[in-house]
Amino acid sequence: MCKDCGCSINHGQIKESVHSHEHTHDGHTHAHSHHHDDHEHHDHPHAHEHDHHEHRHEEIHANPQLNDKKTIAVITKILDANDTQAGHNREHFNEHGVLAINLMSSPGSGKTTLLEATIDTKAIKLAVIEGDLETNQDADRIIAKGAPAHQIATGQACHLDAFMVHEGLHHLPIEGLDVVFIENVGNLVCPASYDVGTHFNVVLLSVPEGDDKPAKYPVMFRAADVLLITKCDLLPYFDFSIEKAVREARKLNPKVDVIEIDSKCGKGIDTWVNYLKMKKAMR
Repeated sequence: MCKDCGCSINHGQIKESVHSHEHTHDGHTHAHSHHHDDHEHHDHPHAHEHDHHEHRHEEIHANPQLNDKKTIAVITKILDANDTQAGHNREHFNEHGVLAINLMSSPGSGKTTLLEATIDTKAIKLAVIEGDLETNQDADRIIAKGAPAHQIATGQACHLDAFMVHEGLHHLPIEGLDVVFIENVGNLVCPASYDVGTHFNVVLLSVPEGDDKPAKYPVMFRAADVLLITKCDLLPYFDFSIEKAVREARKLNPKVDVIEIDSKCGKGIDTWVNYLKMKKAMR
């Protein structure tokens, strides 16, 4: 089960088998195999931040609901295998000069609407891997706007993992892109615990959700590199304090960047796009 919310996970990487991938990038076909029962035999080099990985392991042992040694061992194996694949994903993005962003939030906070508004600016070339339990609705919306997208239906899984993203990349024309967005499953808990191979995390908080969410869901907001406060046109109708939300978020992560967004009327979209261009130039 998922360590954060108890959902069923079906992660292929914990099976006692070898999972092989063969695929073509830039006209070159290559294959690589992962032995999912014996992760320590991986010797693929990969570069990523280990502090987040170590933090997740601390969370496992600190969670009183997960005090069974076998449960902890299985979850640790899932995270280790996931982090290895995440490193491979990030290497792939780096090789193609693509900025990869993990877009996370609760359901209905405006992730897909934000992406549609970003596409409309025509300022950056982007593609999207969409994650939802069912349907292709979000991918269809992105494609209708003229950008490539691939939908991953997770079934019962409450988040995307690095293996799902790896498979999704086979369906995107990554050459010539500026940014690939991973629009994660709508959930303020689990997605923050799984590195999917992106360069940074963007978390959306919409005005109707309330300004108390950073304090209630600290793992998610601690993982955020950027906090987008969305649906700001609704501020007159909800008891929401931007100052309080930002203050609580920065208690968890003092360096988090904050942008106020209203994707429908366009407020903050230019700031958001310029931020993406800056991050892309820094890669």
